[in-house]
Amino acid sequence: MNRQTKRQMAKQGADRPRRPDTGGRTRAGAPSPQTERTGPVQYFAEVRGEMKKVAWPPRQEILNSTVIVTIGLVVMTALIFAFDWSAVRIVDYIFK
Repeated sequence: MNRQTKRQMAKQGADRPRRPDTGGRTRAGAPSPQTERTGPVQYFAEVRGEMKKVAWPPRQEILNSTVIVTIGLVVMTALIFAFDWSAVRIVDYIFK
């Protein structure tokens, strides 16, 4: 470790040992305050508000993406089926 690295660590306080973890308790030993739980109605109202902020893609883009994914799925399924079928035929031919 060179002098420059030591100076940088001293500036950031990384050269001093860290305090031990208190396990969620404050200095006096009392547990840290817990956040209030939200009810289901408030939760879904907040979810609805956040969903309104989402920038949704246009309908045409969603349809194009769906078609591309479906075509890719069919192609990959066909390839896996073909490899599996040929592997079974080869193994049957070798061991019969």
